[in-house]
Amino acid sequence: MTDTRVSRPTRSSSSLRHRRRRGVRSRWGYLLPAGVFLAALAVFPLVQLLRLSLSDVQVQNLHRDWPFIGLENFINGFTSGVLTDGLLNTLVFVVIVTIIGLIGGIAAAVALRGTGQVTGALLGLMVFIWALPPVVNGSVWKFLLADDGLFNSMLSLFGLSSFPFLYDERYALISVAVVNAWAVIPFNALVFRAAVLNVPDEQFEAAQLDGATPRQEFWYVILPALRPTTLVLGVLTIVYAFRSFDFVYVMTKGGPGASTQTLPYLSYQQAFVGYDFSAGAASAVVAVVVVLALAAVYARSVLKEESE
Repeated sequence: MTDTRVSRPTRSSSSLRHRRRRGVRSRWGYLLPAGVFLAALAVFPLVQLLRLSLSDVQVQNLHRDWPFIGLENFINGFTSGVLTDGLLNTLVFVVIVTIIGLIGGIAAAVALRGTGQVTGALLGLMVFIWALPPVVNGSVWKFLLADDGLFNSMLSLFGLSSFPFLYDERYALISVAVVNAWAVIPFNALVFRAAVLNVPDEQFEAAQLDGATPRQEFWYVILPALRPTTLVLGVLTIVYAFRSFDFVYVMTKGGPGASTQTLPYLSYQQAFVGYDFSAGAASAVVAVVVVLALAAVYARSVLKEESE
């Protein structure tokens, strides 16, 4: 005869499941206050920003009811070209910062992958540059790139005329973007260096036994190992460049003209200089939408790396 008895869970297994459920509840209990705190400081202001962008808010009615006007602020911004120019300036700025930041970070990481006092000193200098407040960093570079600054003084020694780094519409945005990339290179280099040091020594030894040149070692050993890190750092650098405000404010204040007005600075200029709060909110919403899209790409890349 077949045994029709049904096996019952033991006390130990049921108690284990109970402890797991209790652990899940306790984790959610710890996370709930932090979630409420973040919602109060992040979600609520974003909702208010969206309301502001869909309303007509000036100085006279800032503390009164906000008349709803729909997408009129966005339409006026793109029709007048203000938002379009700000978005194009931001995209150019982001491209320059991202390319220089990533290439410079990889080059510095490969050059500093060894050990020694010189490497330690250079790494300390890079941490110092990265830790400098953007206002201080931007102020130093503003003096260096001025008409009578260090770079133009060096050009005059060779009989060359001064170069308008910050005073010409064609070069001001590029100059500020390069300075911003200079500030982000140290962080990227430190992260890339950690990824390079995680490459097994056996791979370098095998490449050397096969007669690989340093260039081939970089292309076929180091660069493939840096691919996941490059993806994550690329998204972070884009987000960092996209929300950059300090360097533009300190070095050019959006000028000459509007040549360096990126979306964050344009939003500040419209809301707190021109007192057109609804137009400034519309510019900020456009920037927030792009940053949220980039954040989604970053989260997806991290989840993909964790699942592999």
